[in-house]
Amino acid sequence: MAPTVISELAPASTIDATAAGVRAVNALLASPGSPAALTITDPRGAHALACGLDAEVEVTIEGHVGYYCAGMNQRATVTVHGSAGVGVAENMMSGSVRVRGDASQSAGATAHGGLLVIEGNAGARCGISMKGVDIVVGGDIGHMSAFMGQAGRLVVLGDAGEALGDSLYEARIYVRGRVASLGADCVRKDLRPEHRAELAELLAAAGFDADPAEFTRYGSARELYHFHVDNANAY
Repeated sequence: MAPTVISELAPASTIDATAAGVRAVNALLASPGSPAALTITDPRGAHALACGLDAEVEVTIEGHVGYYCAGMNQRATVTVHGSAGVGVAENMMSGSVRVRGDASQSAGATAHGGLLVIEGNAGARCGISMKGVDIVVGGDIGHMSAFMGQAGRLVVLGDAGEALGDSLYEARIYVRGRVASLGADCVRKDLRPEHRAELAELLAAAGFDADPAEFTRYGSARELYHFHVDNANAY
């Protein structure tokens, strides 16, 4: 099969990921002649689809994707009509990413901004080292989620696994269901009116109909990242 020529793809609003190849798909999205909206068909679990976008483009992926889909996203709106592998929306800066199915480990890892919505369940380490992103999960999340979460909000409509918020900094966590256990320095906190208002806005933005009063808020006890001189002899 002859190699795909990007100039021939530019007018298209639909592209077959298997026929064209991931490199051609991503090159099209990054090109000056990229369409304002692109539907990617037949992804077959391909890795790194729609990565590094930096334009207000709408991308619809019809099927399951592999690792790092929509990684480093800026400004784009990406919707996956399927499930996603490890690291979906990893290091996202802005824009939005929606997964209609489930997501594997490390969803939204290190992300600085934007909105990540997972309509199904998310695996372990969801929101690990999150730095300002908003993540809303319609189902459950796995263990060590929001580990070292520095900023942003994680909303979970289902249950959370073990060690939630371990070594948490200032990220805020809202869970409607059961939490298996809290990680080091993560504690339950009061759900005040301002938090209910914040949560209502996040749920609305993610398209979920849920009562903010049903959630429990968790945050940092702020004990781990301050040096105590009384412990100097331990070092």
